[in-house]
Amino acid sequence: MTDAASSTSELMDSIYRTQRHIYDLTRKYYLLGRDRLIRELAPPDDGCVLEVGCGTGRNLIKAARRYPRARFYGIDISEAMLEKARAEIMRAGFAHRIELARADAASFEAHSLFGRSDFDRVFFSYSLSMIPQWREALGQGFSVTGAGGRLLVVDFGMQQRLPAWFRRLLMWWLKQFHVAPRAELGAAIDTLGKGRTQELYGDYARIAEVVR
Repeated sequence: MTDAASSTSELMDSIYRTQRHIYDLTRKYYLLGRDRLIRELAPPDDGCVLEVGCGTGRNLIKAARRYPRARFYGIDISEAMLEKARAEIMRAGFAHRIELARADAASFEAHSLFGRSDFDRVFFSYSLSMIPQWREALGQGFSVTGAGGRLLVVDFGMQQRLPAWFRRLLMWWLKQFHVAPRAELGAAIDTLGKGRTQELYGDYARIAEVVR
């Protein structure tokens, strides 16, 4: 792991060492669009799905329940979050179908981590806005998306059609957690291939997809 990645890892651990215990309870009220992304994953039977920035494992667990024939993998740079995710996955009874590893989203080696080089689905759920090298992470995720596979993203939008006071308050709040919405997400998706980006809830959030 590079010095920059190590610094990011230490920062994330410092933020979430305590927050991880209440993360899912609080975030369900404003991380909108996550369940829609899970519904749209639709991996093939016996397919493999990778989440980049898996956090507490919440999305992987929900996806494993919805797609019982698929296998799931997750990476995160925060060991504190991975500890929480492993405990939740064990509690949910999915340790045999969900595998986790600590890695930098911008430069991970899928084969050395999981013994496979590509996945049928790769997704980012409110993680790109926390990754300093987010464009590199997006490109790396696409590079391990198998032929005919899909990469999906859901994250904060720019709140363009919401009240100005709400946008200012939300941006201030996100900054406290080192979260920065990516205004150029759609353009970055388009550089990868034939993709789509859709604004949700007055551009509170954006969901994007590109097919390899």
